[in-house]
Amino acid sequence: MDLSLLWQYLVIGLAVLLSLAVVVRKRAPGLERRMRAALALWLLRPGRAAGLQRLGRWIAPPPAGSAGSCGGCNDCGPAPRQKR
Repeated sequence: MDLSLLWQYLVIGLAVLLSLAVVVRKRAPGLERRMRAALALWLLRPGRAAGLQRLGRWIAPPPAGSAGSCGGCNDCGPAPRQKR
């Protein structure tokens, strides 16, 4: 195989993978979250190299925090002062 043909196949493959990632992110966010979590858990196993664990923490999806008992309006602080 010619070297330029190999580069062409690599660039096309990379473009296809990138477009697939964009489609999954836009159309199936739940699937993307599960895939990121599974990959992060695999990378964060005890005994892995520190670089792989760092990559796993970076890949891990943000936690889906619960709002607690108040309903989650994020307005738990004191009321803002009214201007007179």
